[in-house]
Amino acid sequence: MSAVTGIGWDSHRLVEGRPLIMGGVAIPYERGLAGHSDADVLAHAIVDALLGAAGLGDIGQHFPDTDAGFEGADSMALLREVVGLVQNAGYHVIHVDTTVVMERPKLAPHRDAIRAGLAAALGVDGERVNVKASTGEGMDFSGRGEGVAALAVATLERE
Repeated sequence: MSAVTGIGWDSHRLVEGRPLIMGGVAIPYERGLAGHSDADVLAHAIVDALLGAAGLGDIGQHFPDTDAGFEGADSMALLREVVGLVQNAGYHVIHVDTTVVMERPKLAPHRDAIRAGLAAALGVDGERVNVKASTGEGMDFSGRGEGVAALAVATLERE
């Protein structure tokens, strides 16, 4: 068996009138993330990490923002679809490590729910999914509260 690793990154602008969805969990906040889908940056970063590890392209190839069929899409459903693609390519998920970069709101109160939802979507036990949070320390777009970014690293193993 051989392991492969992929990296994913996503960022979206914070705007009025949208829900803040992170790893499939709605987080109470006065602003949400702008995007064609539900703009779940964490799920999107994981999707790209999985696709990268399996050599299957990127999120834009599979779910283009120019396709009206993906408008308002549930990113966790997209994640589950990508897990199926990864499995069809002969891989299974070993581990996913993530970092969300945002000033507010705090992610810690929602971490367990996010981790459990991601683990279920990935088809792995919760200890195989790690969710961390960081701030921009007042620098760049995340530090100024203009947006949120997420980074993910996925390790897959060939079956």
